[in-house]
Amino acid sequence: MDMTKRNNIHVSGHGRKAIVFAHGFGCDQNMWRFVAPAFQDQYRTVLFDHVGAGSSDLSAYSYEKYGMLDGYAADIVEIVRALKLERPIFVGHSVSAMVGVLAHLQHPDLFGALVLVGPSPCYINHGDYVGGFTEAQIEELLASLEDNHLGWSATMAPIIMGNADRAELGEELTASFCRTDPQIAAHFARTTFMSDHRNVLGPVSIPTLILQCSDDVIAPNSVGAYMHHQMPGSTLVVMNATGHCPNLSAPEETIAAMRAFLT
Repeated sequence: MDMTKRNNIHVSGHGRKAIVFAHGFGCDQNMWRFVAPAFQDQYRTVLFDHVGAGSSDLSAYSYEKYGMLDGYAADIVEIVRALKLERPIFVGHSVSAMVGVLAHLQHPDLFGALVLVGPSPCYINHGDYVGGFTEAQIEELLASLEDNHLGWSATMAPIIMGNADRAELGEELTASFCRTDPQIAAHFARTTFMSDHRNVLGPVSIPTLILQCSDDVIAPNSVGAYMHHQMPGSTLVVMNATGHCPNLSAPEETIAAMRAFLT
C-alpha cells in the first residue's frame, strides 16, 4: 500500500535527523503547524494523518486493526521504515503519545527519543491510580459521542482545549472534531479512552520527555507524575500552558521545552 496516500504524509525541512509528529484524537497534522516549522532548519519533519483522520485514505480504515492502539503503532513503524528514517525523534500528542510508546516497544531500535505531549496510559481511575475519570464517566462520554457526534463535539472540544478566554481555539478543535467521520470517531474514541497501557511504561529504554500541561482535564497532573515515576530516566516538564493542546495554545512554550530536551 502507498503509505504516502494512506497517511497523507508530508516531509519538509533539512538535516540528517528527522522528527515525526503524530496528532491526537479528532485532529490531523494541521495541529502541528505552529510547532513543526520551528525545527525545519535542523531536522527533516514528517507530518501525517492517522488512518481515519484528516486527508488520510478512509478506505484503509479497519475496525479490527484500529480497535487497538497497536494498529496505529504498526502504521508508524511502516512510515518510519518506508521513509528510511534513522532513529528519528517521535513527538506524539495525547493518544498518539502512547501510540509512539507502543511503536518503540514493538521495535526498540526504531526511535532515538520520545516526546510525549499530554500523554495518558489510562484515562480511568484504578485504585491509587488517578487517570481523571471513573469508568461510568467514560462510558457516558462514549455513549454521548455515539448518540450525537456533532453535539458532543460542540460541547467537549472547548472543554478539552481549555483556555476559555481564547474562544477561537475551542472553535478550531470543534471544527476538527466535526470533520471526522462519526463512526470512525466513535470507534477511535472507544479505542482511546478504554485503553490501559500502564504496564508498558517501565520497559521504555530511550530518552523520553513528558510535557504535562498545568491544568488539563484529559490528562491531569497525577498522570504526568505517574508516568515520570514509572519511566526510569524520563524527563517531566510541567508547563505553564493550560488545556490539552499546547501545540495550539502555547506553541512557543512547547517548542522551547522540546529544544531544551533535544539539545
